[in-house]
Amino acid sequence: MYRTHTCGELRAAHIGQNVTLAGWVQTVRKFGSITFIDLRDRYGITQLLFGEELNKELAENPLGREFVLQAKGKVNERTSKNPQLATGDIEILVQSFTILNKAATPPFTIQDDTDGGDDLRMKYRYLDLRRQAVKKNLELRYAVNRAARNYLHENNFMDLETPFLIKSTPEGARDFVVPSRMNPGQFYALPQSPQTFKQLLMVSGYDRYYQIVKCFRDEDLRADRQPEFTQIDCEMSFVEQEDILAMFEGMVKYIFKAVKNIDYTATVERMTWENAMWQFGNDKPDIRFGMKILNLKSAFTVGGKLLATGELINGAGFGVFDNAETVLAISVPGCSEYTRKQTDELTDWVKRPQIGMQGLVYIKYNADGSLKSSVDKFYPEDKLRAIAEAAGAQKGDLLLLLAGREERTRKAMSELRLEMGKRLGLRKEDEFKLLWVLDFPLFEYAEDENRWVARHHPFTSPKPSDINVMIDNSPVIENAEKYLEHPYNHIKANAYDMVLNGNEIGGGSIRIYQRELQEKMFAALGMSPEEALHKFGFLLGAFEYGAPPHGGIAFGFDRLCAILGGSESIRDFIAFPKNNSGRDVMLDAPSTIDDKQLVELSIRLSVDNVGRENA
Repeated sequence: MYRTHTCGELRAAHIGQNVTLAGWVQTVRKFGSITFIDLRDRYGITQLLFGEELNKELAENPLGREFVLQAKGKVNERTSKNPQLATGDIEILVQSFTILNKAATPPFTIQDDTDGGDDLRMKYRYLDLRRQAVKKNLELRYAVNRAARNYLHENNFMDLETPFLIKSTPEGARDFVVPSRMNPGQFYALPQSPQTFKQLLMVSGYDRYYQIVKCFRDEDLRADRQPEFTQIDCEMSFVEQEDILAMFEGMVKYIFKAVKNIDYTATVERMTWENAMWQFGNDKPDIRFGMKILNLKSAFTVGGKLLATGELINGAGFGVFDNAETVLAISVPGCSEYTRKQTDELTDWVKRPQIGMQGLVYIKYNADGSLKSSVDKFYPEDKLRAIAEAAGAQKGDLLLLLAGREERTRKAMSELRLEMGKRLGLRKEDEFKLLWVLDFPLFEYAEDENRWVARHHPFTSPKPSDINVMIDNSPVIENAEKYLEHPYNHIKANAYDMVLNGNEIGGGSIRIYQRELQEKMFAALGMSPEEALHKFGFLLGAFEYGAPPHGGIAFGFDRLCAILGGSESIRDFIAFPKNNSGRDVMLDAPSTIDDKQLVELSIRLSVDNVGRENA
C-alpha cells in the first residue's frame, strides 16, 4: 500500500511504530548532514527527518516543492515540538523513500499566505485547492451539506432529482440555453431553479421534497454571484407560512450547532418588508447593530409632541433639505469626536459613483451636550438639538444626514449605515443574527413597460386576505402616474425571506395551487392566455388534478457557507468557480466550437468572437 497513515493522523501514542506516509512536499529544510521535509496531504502535515545516509541519496535525487513522495520510517518524539500542528509532537525518522512523481516549480506558494493573485490562483485552481485555507472552506461546505441532509432526512424529506434540460420560460434572470441536435432549431434551457418541478412533485403526493441542486442564471456577476450556484431547495404540502418558518428555523439552527457548535437559542426576529425598507434602507437588514434610519421628512414625535412633516428641517433656507424629496439620518454612537478630516472622508465616500450622493451633512452631539454641525448657519442650536433627539441621538453621537430623491437616498443611507457598522467593528464575523422578512409586495410596477412584474416569481400566492382583491380587480393601469393607487400595488405576497447578518440566505413562499388564481397571476404579468398555456400549460393542467396547498423555500447554499466561513465571496467556497466575467480561466471556458459542431446543431453565426464569418 502507498500509506499506512495520513499526514494528519500520527500522535505521541504512535511513537515507535513503523509507518508509511505519502503526500506532497511542502518545504525542504537542510541543516548540515540532515534534512527536514514537511509532507502534506488533505489531512495535515507531518515532519520527516532524513539522516546522514539518506541525505546523501537526497543529494543525488533532490526534492522540490510539490513533489509526490512516499516515505517509510519510524515515529519518533520531536526534540523541538510544534504546537501549531496536530502532529507537532512527533516526526518520522525516514528509513527509505520513493519519489512517486516530480513537480514543476509551482507558479505561487502553496500555503495560507500565498503570493499568488486571484487570476493566477484561478488559472491553477487545482494547485490553489491544495492550500489549507481553501481546504478548510470546502470542509465547511461539506459539513453544511451533511448537516442539512441529516436534518431534512430526520424530518421525512425525500431527496428527489429534477431535470437540468428543461423548457425556457424567461421571467426573471436570463436563461442559459442549450441547442438540441436531435431537434434542429430548438433549445433546452438550464433551470434557474427547480420551481415548477417541485410544485409538480407536491401534486404527485411527495409532500416533503428537497434537493441540494445546481441552478443557472445568465446575469451580471459580483462577489456573491456565480452563473452556476447551489441551492438547498425544499417544498412541503399541507402547510401554512408558520409551518415553513418553524421547519427551516430549525434547519438553520441545526446547521449552526453541527458546523459551528453554536446553540442558537434566541427567538428569530420578524420584520415586515415595509419596516425593513424604512428603518434599514433595504430588505435584508443587518440587525447585529442599531443605527436605524429616520426619515426627517415624515411626521414623528419629540417630547410627546407630534411634529408635522418636515417641520424640523424645512424652511430654514437650506435648499439641499428644503427641496429634497427626502432627508434621512442615522445616529452613529460614540463618534461626536470625529475630526474635520474624518467627516470630509465620509463626504467623499458618499460621493463615490457607486453611492451617488452630492454631499453629507453632520451634527455632532458632543459629550458636554453642545452641538456642532456643518449647517450651523442655517439651523440654531435648539433646532439642531431637536433634530438630533428626534433621530435618537445621545450625547457623544454623530448624526449623519443625506438628502435627495427618495430611492437613491434610501439606498445610499443603507450603504452608509453598513459602512459605519463595519468601521466601528459592529459587524462581527463570529456573531450571527437571523431575521425573517415578511409581507413583501406581490407586485412591482415596471414603469418602462407600464405593467406589473412579480417581486418574487409568478407562482407566489397573495396573502389569504388579498386573494379576492386580486381576483376582483383588473390589472390594467389606466394612468401610469397613479399606479400607487391601484389595488394591485397594495397586495401582499405570502412570502418570506430569511436574512443572516445582512444577507438573504433563503427565500420562499406559499404557492398558488388553483388554476384560476394562477391564470389571474399570469394575466396580471401581461401574459395572454395563449402565452400562459405555451409556457406553463403543464402546470395549469396539473392543478386540475387535485393540487394540495403547498409552499417552500430555497437557501443559497454557497452564500450560507461563505457567511459561516467569515467570507464576503462565495467563490472561496466553490471548488471550481468562475471569475467575475463568468469565465473559467483554468479551462478557458466558454470557448468557440468548430464548424462541424455548428452544422450538427443547425446553428449559423453571423460573426463569431474573432470576427470570422461562418457559413
